[in-house]
Amino acid sequence: MGGKPLFALNIVGFPINELPKSILGEILQGGIDKAKEAGIPIVGGHSIDDKEPKFGLVVTGEVEQYNLWRNSGAQVGDVLVLTKPIGTGIIATAIKKGLASPDVIMAASKTMATLNKEAAEVLTKLKVNAVTDVTGFGLIGHLNEMCENSGVSSEIYFSDIELLPGVKSLAESGIIPGGTKRNLDFLDSFTTFGPEINKNNQYILADAQTSGGLLISLPAKQAETFTNAMGDHVKIIGSIINARSTRIIVK
Repeated sequence: MGGKPLFALNIVGFPINELPKSILGEILQGGIDKAKEAGIPIVGGHSIDDKEPKFGLVVTGEVEQYNLWRNSGAQVGDVLVLTKPIGTGIIATAIKKGLASPDVIMAASKTMATLNKEAAEVLTKLKVNAVTDVTGFGLIGHLNEMCENSGVSSEIYFSDIELLPGVKSLAESGIIPGGTKRNLDFLDSFTTFGPEINKNNQYILADAQTSGGLLISLPAKQAETFTNAMGDHVKIIGSIINARSTRIIVK
């Protein structure tokens, strides 16, 4: 991480004989808008006729070696900062089941459409020890990787982690994606949950994210500068501690 994008290619799968072409046009326009926001052109791409709509961007970029951020190097005493709320996997499953309210859908769509560009630009001016995005492995899955690669453990506080609206109630009603369940099963031996962290909250912490935020390990003073620059939506959620028998302690 820490790179600068240069240009992108579209990758598209679309059921051309089943859905209006206008929908494809809107999808492509969304990609163009986000690429423009990132400051890069879309220079081409590939498309196939597919039974399900699929869209993504292949991005080429560059990074100076001294600016290269890895998910290793976290130091004891660092604090952990999270730049986006979590819960998109649970909400996406609720949408598929027709159980998500318009307000919940809007909040999830807004966070997924938000680039990590601003956070990355602020971080380039600070001392950063480790960074990872929060995507398919969920928050504690990516934190587990960071701790393993850095030879440390971590403490995080559930009450300090921002959740998307509606996520807790959806989890309590049993709306849990299969990937999220598999994440938690895998992470069980690496994580110690406090007695107040019930199973539904554990699932939220392991929820597979789409277009999640950044999880950053950096010194406390640097974290204060970062959070002040970014605003209230960026949260300090825990800290890095000496290696213990489990990599993550959730309180």
